[in-house]
Amino acid sequence: MISGFRTLLFKEVLRFWKVNFQTIAAPVLTALLYLMIFSHVLEAQVWVHGVAYTSFLIPGLVMMSALQNAFANSSSSLIQSKVTGSVIFVLLPPISYVEFFFAYVVAAVLRALMVALGVLLITIWFAVPAMVAPQWILLFLVLGGGTMGALGMIAGIWADKFDQLAGFQNFLIMPLTMLSGVFYSLHSLPGFWQQVSRFNPVFYMIDGFRFGFFGVSDVPPENSLTVVGTSFLLVSAATLALLRSGYKLRS
Repeated sequence: MISGFRTLLFKEVLRFWKVNFQTIAAPVLTALLYLMIFSHVLEAQVWVHGVAYTSFLIPGLVMMSALQNAFANSSSSLIQSKVTGSVIFVLLPPISYVEFFFAYVVAAVLRALMVALGVLLITIWFAVPAMVAPQWILLFLVLGGGTMGALGMIAGIWADKFDQLAGFQNFLIMPLTMLSGVFYSLHSLPGFWQQVSRFNPVFYMIDGFRFGFFGVSDVPPENSLTVVGTSFLLVSAATLALLRSGYKLRS
């Protein structure tokens, strides 16, 4: 049982690592471009929670990049396997659906961690954010990456072609991550949009993650952890139910 999980995990990690220029380096470059543009325009005009704008922006970019790539890892792997027909080689061995789930989610979290580290290392040339609570940083990064990895599995299972997966990513994942407080504080928004943002679980992932750097946040980190932890459990339960039923995989 354990060997099946390890083999599938190794296959998933190797899949993204063999093209690391695309899966790791490209997201790091994208985050760097965001930082260069926004910090150049707003650094002198904006302070958030008493923190210079560039320093405030870096944790948001780190987390946004990690979340997007965690989703992309599991979703792209599943849709590629389904389109090429190679998914049968994963389904035929005696690997339980729980092992299947954890192999894909752990691989997604590992890619998220690598992207996050890459973005952080390259952006500290602009500003070195403090890390007052590193345990919160790691906790939100792992839970957030796990949630998006599981959500990516749902998207990959549901989609029958790349166009459907692109629609899922463009109309759900991108809005959730871009409108989650990466570039601004919740309190800078009008009252209506503040309330709307509170229904976005990605906001809590980024806000809690940022708390680990500066010790300040728009929402108490305990509340953010409750939302993120609940989101992870709900998305994981839905993914496991789909895997157990064999929906669009075995039928």
